[in-house]
Amino acid sequence: MEDRNVSRVRPGMSEVVIGCVMPYIHDPKDRDAVSLVCRRWYELDALTRKHVTIALCYTASPDRLRRRFRHLESLKLKGKPRAAMFNLIPEDWGGYVTPWMNEIAESFNCLKSLHFRRMIVRDSDLELLAQSRGRVLQALKLDKCSGFSTDGLLHIGRSCRSLKTLFMEESSISNRGGEWLHELAVNNMVLETLNFYMTDLVVSFEDLELIARNCRSLVSVKVSDCEILGLLRFFCAAPALEEFCGGSFNEQPDNYSCVSLPPKLCRLGLTYMGKIEMPIVFPCAPLLKKLDLLYALLDTEDHCMLIQRSPNLEILETRDVIGDRGLEVLARSCKRLKRLRIERGADEQGMEDEEGVVSQRGLIALAQGCLELEYLAVYVTDITNASLEYIGKYSKNLCDFRLVLLDREESITDLPLDNGVRDLLRGCEKLKRFALYLRPGGLTDVGLSYVGQYSKNIRWMLLGYVGESDTGLLDFSRGCPSLQKLEMRGCCFSERALAAAVLQLTSLRYLWVQGYKATSATGCDLLAMARPFWNIELIPSRRVVVADQLEGAVLVEHPAHILAYYSLAGPRTDFPDTVIPLDPEESLVT
Repeated sequence: MEDRNVSRVRPGMSEVVIGCVMPYIHDPKDRDAVSLVCRRWYELDALTRKHVTIALCYTASPDRLRRRFRHLESLKLKGKPRAAMFNLIPEDWGGYVTPWMNEIAESFNCLKSLHFRRMIVRDSDLELLAQSRGRVLQALKLDKCSGFSTDGLLHIGRSCRSLKTLFMEESSISNRGGEWLHELAVNNMVLETLNFYMTDLVVSFEDLELIARNCRSLVSVKVSDCEILGLLRFFCAAPALEEFCGGSFNEQPDNYSCVSLPPKLCRLGLTYMGKIEMPIVFPCAPLLKKLDLLYALLDTEDHCMLIQRSPNLEILETRDVIGDRGLEVLARSCKRLKRLRIERGADEQGMEDEEGVVSQRGLIALAQGCLELEYLAVYVTDITNASLEYIGKYSKNLCDFRLVLLDREESITDLPLDNGVRDLLRGCEKLKRFALYLRPGGLTDVGLSYVGQYSKNIRWMLLGYVGESDTGLLDFSRGCPSLQKLEMRGCCFSERALAAAVLQLTSLRYLWVQGYKATSATGCDLLAMARPFWNIELIPSRRVVVADQLEGAVLVEHPAHILAYYSLAGPRTDFPDTVIPLDPEESLVT
């Protein structure tokens, strides 16, 4: 009898405990797991969750979000697929923020932070946000967004007086005057982060200085192209500044001897900085934790000189002009390095600097020297199995690995990379994100099966030009138990194999494929993966005009795309002409 009484008490005690513990569970995966235990825990999660990320805006509806999470303080919402950053997705594909903004204005009374990524934002959306949430909004991030102008920002500058973060990096913004920044400078005294890096916005130096004087907590500013000499008074007025990116060098070289950067600066990126301007950085180099050289005009020797002076670097972003020698210097000098991103440089730049290429030599040195590395994204001209094995052996903290093999005329030393990829995945057990973009023949069906077999914790994956046949894809899909998001380009797989693979990848929530063996224009074989709540979209092949540095405008053929994803919102209603919902009667379920 006593045992029975104890068993009756336990559920009540458990509920009290979980009610106290729930607010301290912040990891989204832990939250998801807890909410599935029982109805009461689901309700507690809904009451106490403060932040939600929606990886694709069509996977849920605004009203559904409102019904479940009424007390949200922070929302991150992604629109267009990642491929939109490379102009692979039609501009009018979708991703409109308006229906979400309408719901936010009406229902989310606790919301203080908004992050929109790759979405279409209108000036009217920003006006509505300023009117409804302006008094309490603390963070607004318009990340790679488009569709708005400085008229919309004017409403934000006038009304959002509690704003601590305003982020617009790489957004496409119509410039209709700089009054928005003046209003922000006059009305805000708490701003900590201001970012309009890589935009076309033209601003007043006086307004930047006024922001620095009014906002004593300002720690991060990233601006568009503006003359560095015009920022001298701003630098003097911002003694607490820890991060600065942007600016440009248009004056005579002798004038830059007077440039003095703020004393606490530890994250820096100067655009179009050349050898002559590099001494500006030397005084603060020992303090630097982050260095952005993606848009600097430096050769391999300049990289080596600057890296040697920056022993405390934790984050470096640059282009492949750093070369193998630069990576060897990095491995010797920067033992605390955690993140390294090496983008592709201009082909003519690599031709001028024979050292400006990255290969297995640099990667081996990096793996042996930078043992704390957590993120590595790199474009290489050559690669070997041995170099990947070294990464697997030494980079035990690696969580995110991305490698692109450049398609140049050089012959590759050691293909296929089956064994190297296997050893890397075996050794880097913490990997959550993995991208491998090769040439045809770079990874056989056997190698693709290794990727599936040894990717137990990977949640996002990008594969380009891998495998030889449908067999490789099907073997791959028998593994990857945690894979939620899969993107593929230039692969040889049939529609039927793609559909079968999706059904075998039990955790998959999102699929994007460009370039595959289409059975017909209707994509009928893809219907094999149709099931409840699974949306399938087909973007037909199209011709796109792209800019080419040597030939001017060039007409490029974009192969057909497949986009498929789980959605609780049912089929989309805003399809453009360039997108076909694949047989909505069967594959799109409301």
